[in-house]
Amino acid sequence: MDNFTSRSTFFLMGFSDIRKIQIFHAVLFLLIYLAALLGNLLIITLTTKDHCLHTPMYFFLKNLSFLDVGLISIPVPKSIMNSLTNDNTISFFGCVSQVFFFFLLATTEVALLTVMSYDRYIAICHPLRYDIIMSHGACVQMAASSWLSGSLNAILHTAFTFSTPMCRSPEVHQFFCDVPQLLSLACSFNTGELVVIALSLVLDFGCFVFIGISYIHIFSTVLRIPSRQGRSKAFSTCLPHLIVVTLFLSSGYFAYLRPLPKSPSLLDLLISVFYTVVPPIMNPLIYSLRNKDMNMALRKLKITGCFQSN
Repeated sequence: MDNFTSRSTFFLMGFSDIRKIQIFHAVLFLLIYLAALLGNLLIITLTTKDHCLHTPMYFFLKNLSFLDVGLISIPVPKSIMNSLTNDNTISFFGCVSQVFFFFLLATTEVALLTVMSYDRYIAICHPLRYDIIMSHGACVQMAASSWLSGSLNAILHTAFTFSTPMCRSPEVHQFFCDVPQLLSLACSFNTGELVVIALSLVLDFGCFVFIGISYIHIFSTVLRIPSRQGRSKAFSTCLPHLIVVTLFLSSGYFAYLRPLPKSPSLLDLLISVFYTVVPPIMNPLIYSLRNKDMNMALRKLKITGCFQSN
């Protein structure tokens, strides 16, 4: 087969060839997508409008919600459309765009989750120095650095992934253009992209270790808090964050370190859902429903809306 060009078309893998299951998948993904959009946009609205939420923790949470809206918008709408139309094709430029924006948002999210763990560490372990260390300027710099790291990583992954000619059947055994499946289409061994993947995994592991050390200090400090209410509040803000980080990184590591099977695997599709679809839907549930400040801001927004309508 001729090498891929900018006019080439890839064929994505669907969840099923049975029409009823395709419709079920489209409806399910649509409901999940709308719920993720609603939850994350609600967080962005509350953290923007309520001045009580203009703190470093909610500043980073608002950035996380922006990332989650983008992250779930990369594969899900296209997957829904493919199921409804029974057409699993994606253009070359569409595939390149998915790879670039996935790594941009996923890498930025890992960096931002690391920054959020540092924020909680300073807030709980060094509360008297919190306002000095986590100043508005410092928070902006940390968020900007997270976005910059994501941009650089996305450029490297995209450039190296498509630098090697692809001459095998253009069937991507995934419901979106993911790098491991694209590398299996290459005519030769893509050493450059494998090096970039290795470096990314090492940096991600470093972030995970940093987060783990932060939480060891956090939990040791929390256990010394005499007030049961104080311990409960600290655990309620830290444990959900740790769960999100573990789920996001562990599923990504499994997908990128696991040898690809010779035939399409439903397991690969399900694993990819855990690092593309689950975090954007879980973050609003964890950070809003279990957060007293967010619930109070939501009630204030409802009251304000009632007064304005009257």
